Amino acid sequence: MSTEAMSHSSERKPDPETLFPMAQVEPADSATEVLVGGRPRMQRPDRHQVAMRMLALDGLLPQDHQSRLVWQYVDGLDMTPLYDLIRAVEGRAGRNPIDPKILMALWLYATLDGVGSARQLAQLCEAHVAYQWICGGVSVNHHTLSDFRTSHVEFLDQLLTDSVAVLMHQDLVTLHRVAQDGMRVRASAGASSFRRRKTLEECHGEARKQVDALREELQADPGASSKRQKAARRCAARERAEKIQRALDEMPKAESKKKAGEKDKARVSTTDPEARVMKMPDGGFRPAYNVEIATDTGSQVITGVETINNGSDLGQMPPMVQQHSDRYDRVPEEVLVDGGFAKHEDIEKVSAGEGRTVVYAPVLKPKKKDTRDPHAPRPDDSETIAEWRKRMGTAEGKEIYKDRASTAECVNAIARNRGLQQFLVRGLAKVQAVILWFALAHNLMRAVALRAEAATIAG
Repeated sequence: MSTEAMSHSSERKPDPETLFPMAQVEPADSATEVLVGGRPRMQRPDRHQVAMRMLALDGLLPQDHQSRLVWQYVDGLDMTPLYDLIRAVEGRAGRNPIDPKILMALWLYATLDGVGSARQLAQLCEAHVAYQWICGGVSVNHHTLSDFRTSHVEFLDQLLTDSVAVLMHQDLVTLHRVAQDGMRVRASAGASSFRRRKTLEECHGEARKQVDALREELQADPGASSKRQKAARRCAARERAEKIQRALDEMPKAESKKKAGEKDKARVSTTDPEARVMKMPDGGFRPAYNVEIATDTGSQVITGVETINNGSDLGQMPPMVQQHSDRYDRVPEEVLVDGGFAKHEDIEKVSAGEGRTVVYAPVLKPKKKDTRDPHAPRPDDSETIAEWRKRMGTAEGKEIYKDRASTAECVNAIARNRGLQQFLVRGLAKVQAVILWFALAHNLMRAVALRAEAATIAG
């Protein structure tokens, strides 16, 4: 027997004074106090121990967890419009797609959790038990999540209408008083991506030349490997040319908002052509979208949303009132807006007709040399404007107007806290989809709270 083998054999021999070998006792830390009678004993972590655990996924999540609430809501929805889009049917070949209810629940819960990235959501589906519970063993990837988030704007918009209509039927939402406010949210574009028309035309011409040159080079080169590389380069050049073309197509809209002598100063982003540079709450100017949100003051339920690429709220009150008419066949009895909405023509427009809406908006302060009472009717005021001035000068009118800050600005703050700091998608349609997710998630939690309050009062 070799010396090495004999040494191993001697190591395996039991201690003559013990029946079984004893584990090596680690010396006590110098900082550990040695108690009378021996060294302290303690339980230490062993992360390499193999264990078999019989656990169901459902048992890992508390019964009152928020994700269960989200799933209960989604499970009760009519998903027929989304199911009709599925091409995999019984009797035909093809892979089974993910149930839209899973994707719907994932995005609703992610919105409540402040998760706005499809990649981050896909990672959470693998690492977080709440998201794993929603998936129920179904594997999802960020491409599927990203596509689903922005592909069903009409369905999400109809869902907002239906969910609010249910709350109205249950007398939890009245539309008696609605507050509207605009919130500017950073766009997914850099300030340096904005170009004027002349620069865009030059860039587009260069991009088209590069695409044509790469096409000719690709056709003339017989090498397969080189062909693939040049095909990728040509594809990238073509995409760049298409981006510049989309920016040029958007340029007339940007020019229309400029004064007659300043149209040449209009600029459009090549990254997100529909975004516009706006003045943000901190006073700086950045690419952004303006999100118009209408909220029922009695319930704090969002009743209408609209995304625009105009930094001003002027002219946005009549479209929102009309949106309520289209959604719920009725307009708000009263609407509360800030001074940015207070255009005389708009006040007259929403106040006309039998189902008129009473407007509560602050009267702008007069110029320094004008000493007249701003709430006193002017000779050139219409009857509607004169009534508005007098209404806003009363103590009752001022007290009602306070509901705007406690409602609209509160809802905006909740959205900010849930991650609505910057859009990760581009284009008005996709941005509108993201806002609808926020509205649906917000209304879901408000509906739970309102029904609980109603049950407490009834009990």
